[in-house]
Amino acid sequence: MGLAKTEMFTDEQNEISLFAKVFGHPARVAILQHLFKLDSCICGDLVNEIGLAQPTISQHLKELKQLGLVKGNVEGTSVCYCIDKTNWLHMKKIMIQFLDEDISNKECC
Repeated sequence: MGLAKTEMFTDEQNEISLFAKVFGHPARVAILQHLFKLDSCICGDLVNEIGLAQPTISQHLKELKQLGLVKGNVEGTSVCYCIDKTNWLHMKKIMIQFLDEDISNKECC
C-alpha cells in the first residue's frame, strides 16, 4: 500500500491545511466567535445562538475540539466549552507566518 497523501507534505503544510479546514464552515466560525464574545466557558445551549440542530452543533464542536482550538469539560449532565488559549495562540502564529508570505518578484505573470 502506498503512502497516504498527507505524508507527502511537511508537518507545517499539514497543520496549515487542518487549520484552514476548520474555518471552512461558517458554523464553526460562528461557534468560535460566540465563545470569544462570551470570553468564558459556555455550558448553555449553542443551538439557540447558532441556529442549528444539536447534533450538527455537536459535530462542529467535535471538529474544533479534535484540532485543539476548543476544549470541553463535563459538568454534571452537560459539557462546558471554551477556547483553548494555548492552542489558539499556536494556530495564530502558524497562520500569520503563512499569510505574511509575499511574492517578491512583482514582474511575475
